[in-house]
Amino acid sequence: MAVPVSDAQRLDALALVGPTASGKTAAALAIAQQWPVEIISIDSALVYRGMDIGTAKPTANELAQVPHHLINIRDPLQAYSAAEFSRDAMALMAEIRARGKLPLLVGGTMLYLKALRDGIDDLPTAQPTLRAEIEQQALALGWPALHAELAIVDAITAARLAPNDAQRISRALEVWRVSGKPLSQWFAEGNATRAAQPSLHMPLLSLEPVERAWLHARVAQRFDLMFADGFLQEVQALRSRGDLHLDLPSMRCVGYRQAWELLDQAEATGAVPESIFAKLQELGVAATRQLAKRQLTWLRGMNERIIIPCDAPDALAQTLAAVERLTAKTL
Repeated sequence: MAVPVSDAQRLDALALVGPTASGKTAAALAIAQQWPVEIISIDSALVYRGMDIGTAKPTANELAQVPHHLINIRDPLQAYSAAEFSRDAMALMAEIRARGKLPLLVGGTMLYLKALRDGIDDLPTAQPTLRAEIEQQALALGWPALHAELAIVDAITAARLAPNDAQRISRALEVWRVSGKPLSQWFAEGNATRAAQPSLHMPLLSLEPVERAWLHARVAQRFDLMFADGFLQEVQALRSRGDLHLDLPSMRCVGYRQAWELLDQAEATGAVPESIFAKLQELGVAATRQLAKRQLTWLRGMNERIIIPCDAPDALAQTLAAVERLTAKTL
């Protein structure tokens, strides 16, 4: 029988991470059957409503089995930053622990995980109109001139940037113009805040394949299933809204961008949308493999993680045994 978390040395949370298609959802639900947990999603795509098939979002039945958080909390027109995730996840963890349960963070958006573990500077959100104005100035005056302007308002940041570092100069000027506060001050305040915060006791269980080919096969199989479930129709519905575009974070999600661009091409040539399946499969699978590769690279930098071979026949049993060891003194 599940016992409430009450030990003074309890875990703050438990994280179950891994690349896409590694089996995180199934493992999380199996954990929830044996321990009193609530799941917090660490996934930058699952936050969006109406993006269910292409994100491999848990089904309604799966969502009903255990409380889930940070899923379907944004319209695709809205952004959701790593800083917002960190703030929301910290608040949710406190609420879940107050209910006598263990927060189980599940997902593969490593930037979100890093923000939660290490902290992140809560900078002003991007301002596309302002950024366009800065780029127009650069076209007229040159980036060295804008670098000189930055040196006047933020000498610390300007000193570490090359005069032609367009991207970073643009962002630093954007932050200054929208907030009236230098980027270097944002960073200094963020560092002070992080230094004052206690570290999280949050072990990482990482589902990683021994054989990369196993994961590649899972990715291809998942894409076939998504297409059969109506992924293309889902993207068409998003396009038909009329207010979404490819510059939005939501539409840059893996699979959605490729489908959107191919639908644009089909529309321009008068082709039947379904005719793009082969190309969409090729591009979508390739993009998803690249995502998995980046996720695994992030994970290799987390030396303290507990690795579970997700392609092992007893991967689920190994996962449950690891949770048993970690919670033995706290649940």
